[in-house]
Amino acid sequence: MNKYDVILLDLDGTLTDPGLGITNSVAHALEKRNIEVSDRTTLYKFIGPPLQDSFEQFYGFSQEECLAAIEDYREYFSDKGIYENELYDGIEELLQSLKAAGKKIVLATSKPEEFSIKILKYFGIDGYFDFIAGATMDGTRSRKVDVIRYALEQLGIEDLSTTVMVGDRKYDISGAVAAGIDSIGVLYGYGNYQELESAGATYIAEKVTDILPLIE
Repeated sequence: MNKYDVILLDLDGTLTDPGLGITNSVAHALEKRNIEVSDRTTLYKFIGPPLQDSFEQFYGFSQEECLAAIEDYREYFSDKGIYENELYDGIEELLQSLKAAGKKIVLATSKPEEFSIKILKYFGIDGYFDFIAGATMDGTRSRKVDVIRYALEQLGIEDLSTTVMVGDRKYDISGAVAAGIDSIGVLYGYGNYQELESAGATYIAEKVTDILPLIE
């Protein structure tokens, strides 16, 4: 069992449950295009990947249409959706334990850094993090592997064997694989066992309380 010193944590579906805020924000953008969504759970697929990829893949938007839809998404999200969010039970205790053990705690998310910082502060957990790595608003850094590499570069991490990525979707796991680090897939978020295993997760944790034993 590896002992990890640098812990990269995804945000949506790993630290917090953003389902309501994200689906409301997506629905807002779609409604502006006269696209009605009767079942909001069908929009859970937007949780994890970059928004541009999702609008393009799931609705066939052109690049220009994607950028306009993202602006409308952010119109709702920045005011309301960002706070339609819940911290998963046990997350603050996990962060406390990691900090007490002397681990370096890093946020690695495809959500823009500006929104990510506000969310961490809203839940009062920003103080646990040594570094926050997120997407740029213009989309030049949005894929998980790019976020991970950015975090490692900024922190000067050279020994990748001591670093692990924790996330709930295949994007977190495949990003970790591409960056050359281990990963822990979590099942309480928006992914499932098959998705995480197929993506190459080093370990899989069913509950929040299962994460710490895999790190220590």
